[in-house]
Amino acid sequence: MTRNDDNDDNEDNDAIDESGEGIDPVLVAVLAQLWRAERETPGRAWSLAKLSKQAGVPMSGLRRQLTALVDSALVVTTLAEDGTGSASLSEAGRALCAEVFGEDAPAGPEGGEA
Repeated sequence: MTRNDDNDDNEDNDAIDESGEGIDPVLVAVLAQLWRAERETPGRAWSLAKLSKQAGVPMSGLRRQLTALVDSALVVTTLAEDGTGSASLSEAGRALCAEVFGEDAPAGPEGGEA
């Protein structure tokens, strides 16, 4: 048996990409757009629909990443009964993104500001 056969917890580590090396690019995309949102509209959350579109991530993938980020205390989300919601960086998330991305807001999905 291999280690992976003994340990089904690999699915819980969303930060590691499928190859087992490095950070998941979807996680980076979500954090980058949350940082962009913070820089462009300080103190205001972006809707999950806008965040999904700007990050180029399907809603299911976005929600999976947000769950991990909320559990890590990096993101704050608000969810309504109808399935809509919004997300923004927590204080710890802002500090992390400032360190990782610097002071400049990342570009939109097409490489320019959206």
